[in-house]
Amino acid sequence: RLTVAVKNGFTLVYDEFTRSKPEANNTLLSVLEEKLLDLPAMGQEDERYIPVHPQFRAIFTSNPEEYAGVHKAQDALRDRLVTIEMDYFDRDTEVAAIQKRTGVSLEDAQTIVDLVRSFRERCHWKGLPSLRECLKIARVLKTKKMHPSKTDPFFTVLCQHVLATGPSMADPKHKAEAMKVIDELIKKVS
Repeated sequence: RLTVAVKNGFTLVYDEFTRSKPEANNTLLSVLEEKLLDLPAMGQEDERYIPVHPQFRAIFTSNPEEYAGVHKAQDALRDRLVTIEMDYFDRDTEVAAIQKRTGVSLEDAQTIVDLVRSFRERCHWKGLPSLRECLKIARVLKTKKMHPSKTDPFFTVLCQHVLATGPSMADPKHKAEAMKVIDELIKKVS
């Protein structure tokens, strides 16, 4: 795909590039800097280098370095990229996405999004819940034909399992605080 994009001036979208080991991205250095794609030697020397089309563009996406399962991007590659930090979606966008992707009611989507956003604001560790955690909670509730409820112990356990797990909860103090925050937030659910 890189070869096709380089030859034809397409835009290459390299999703989650930091999941690859840094050495795997070395080919991109010459593409971005020297405007040449260096192919493995397989025949004639003049076929080994492909000039990068002037319209070629590349978009790299990644999670923050502290996110589980990612590698630190090599400095040489980062020096050739423009980084655009992205924040969470606004509340209305998150609510609409939850409704569309799961089929839960507007009220349920609002309750789930508000709970997760409040949890995110109260717990200041890295790798905190995103739209994915909202989707997990909404999908389980939809499958079980349930709604968010402060009186339903299943809803409490579901939120604890979804929100108080993962690498950011490896510290027992963080996990204990998270469980406390979840309990407090669920008490505010109507």
